[in-house]
Order: sequence, then structure tokens, then C-alpha cells
Amino acid sequence: MMVIRPVKMADLDDIVDLASKTGSGLTTLPHSREHLQRKIENSLAAFDKTENNPCDECYLFVLEDTKTGQVVGTSGVVAAVGTSKPFYTYKLNTEVHYSISMDIYRKLNFLTLTNDFTGASEICTLFLSPDFRGGGNGILLSRSRFLFMAEHPERFGDRVCAEMRGVSDDTGRSPFWESVGRHFFGVDFETADKENGEGNNQFIAELMPHHPVYVPMLSEEAQAVLGEVHEQTRPAVQMLKAEGFRYTGYVDIFDGGPTIEAPVKEVLTVRDSILLEVEIGSSDPHSASNAMLSNTGLKDFRACLAKLAPPKDNHVVITQECADALGVKAGDTVRVRYY
Repeated sequence: MMVIRPVKMADLDDIVDLASKTGSGLTTLPHSREHLQRKIENSLAAFDKTENNPCDECYLFVLEDTKTGQVVGTSGVVAAVGTSKPFYTYKLNTEVHYSISMDIYRKLNFLTLTNDFTGASEICTLFLSPDFRGGGNGILLSRSRFLFMAEHPERFGDRVCAEMRGVSDDTGRSPFWESVGRHFFGVDFETADKENGEGNNQFIAELMPHHPVYVPMLSEEAQAVLGEVHEQTRPAVQMLKAEGFRYTGYVDIFDGGPTIEAPVKEVLTVRDSILLEVEIGSSDPHSASNAMLSNTGLKDFRACLAKLAPPKDNHVVITQECADALGVKAGDTVRVRYY
């Protein structure tokens, strides 16, 4: 059975192995044992935190194959971005110009550097081993974070965002970076993105211009990819849009990929999940539906997928295997989202 749980330091070797499979584009899971160890330490501190003032701590979860104990995926949530260091995005705006003398009307798009997501939560660090893709594992890895946020809303912001990977080619070349960032930073895209992903974003404030960047002045290739996602990221975008995330004109300052967002309370898994009391048994397969469920814990949070019958009198019947995976018993409460 596959189960989601908080990361442990004992997972470091498995996560280092996972990071070696990511390729370019996932800078929050670098193939650096030292950096990944710090990331796990940060997550452990987040789960230990007692005060309810969301900051830049990151809750990191892993997907474990309970048959082998192997960690095969990761996903995370930053509680509140921009609270200790700036969280930069470009906002796509439009201005109108009209010349009476020449009777010319023009709409011009331009980008402004913003910190508009300060205080918002951010989902991040999603990666699933290629050997375990399919069978609902990606859905569990991504959406289980929303069950955790629904259970512990005081630990997160009022809205949640996700920076989606922008367009780049097989060599890691980003058309948007070549047209904008390279002129100001003087390094290649992967170098700058890696530095930012590892938490060093001071260079952005030092080198990135704060005046508007007019879109018509970019190369045609860069304009074409503005707000577009890498082909490998499209399934993740569709999954998040199905949860209620929307593109509102913000793009990544490095590759021009879209930053999508939603009010936390309007994310479907948050909005539609319900608390039910556990009964142990077996469901009628003819009445069972796909569901994702979790316990109500913090440090011992667990989530999994199951086939469940509709609730009856605020009770739900789950199998003993499912109960063991979640660490619950009859009479305990679980949070359930039916699909």
C-alpha cells in the first residue's frame, strides 16, 4: 500500500536517490546531500513548531511503499512565502496608449517585479519516481497536501500558489531567460534557477531591474512562451486547475512559467473533505467510490487512497489494512475526500 507521511531524517538516502532522477527544472530538490539534509531538518522543525504564525518553514512529505519501506516520491508546502526573504514574481499588466493626432490606439503588455504573494502558502517539491507513476500515486502525492492544510489551517496562509515550470528545451535553455534575465545576471538559466531554488535569492534584489519590462521588446520566441508551461508539467497544471487553481497573470522571473493560485478555502480537497468516524470492515464493491483519506494528526499525519462506500450517519467503513496505514482504529476520526 502507498502512504503519505512527514519526512524523517532516515529518509535521506532515498531522497538523495530520488533527486538524482529529477533532471533539470526541479531546483527545490537538488542532487546535493547537504542541501537535502538541511531541507529535512527544516521540515522537522516545522512539524515541531507550536506557535501559529506561518513563516517560511516547509512541510515536506514523502510517499512510502509500505511493502518495502522505500520512499518513492516527495511533495511539500511552504507555510508562508516572502516572510524572511522576498518572493519575487513578474505581474503581466496592460496599458493603453492613444494618439489623437495620428488616430492610433495601442494596447501594450508589460511586466512589473512584485512581491504580491507575500504571506501566501506555496506547494512545491513535487516529484514521483518514474517507476511508480500511475495507479493514482501522483494524485495522492499532490492532493494529500490539501488534506493536511484543511486539518491545520492555522499553520498556513489564506491563499496558496504554485510556480509551474516554464518552457525550456532539452539542453535547459529558456527562451524567456535568454530574452530577459541573461541581460541582467550574465549567467545561464540553470545556474540562476539553481541558486534561487537553494534559497539564495539576494542576487535577484541586487541585479534584477525594478522598472517595467515591455513585452513587445522581448524576442518573439520569449513572447510565445510567456505564461506557458513545460510539456512535462502539463498534467500537474491540469490537476491543480481541477482543484480550483487559476492563472492570474503572474509569471516566474526566470523562465516565464505561470504562477497559479487559489484561496485555500476554495481548493476543492479542502472545501469538500469531511470528517468521519472510523468503522473497520469491508465495503460493498458495487457502492464504493474512489477516495483519499487521512488521519487528523500533525507529526503522525498519514494519507492514502481507498475505495470507500458513502458515509452513513457520519461513519465510514475502512479496511484493517487502510486503518493500519493511517494509524487509526475504530472510533477515531479521519478526513475523507470522495472523487
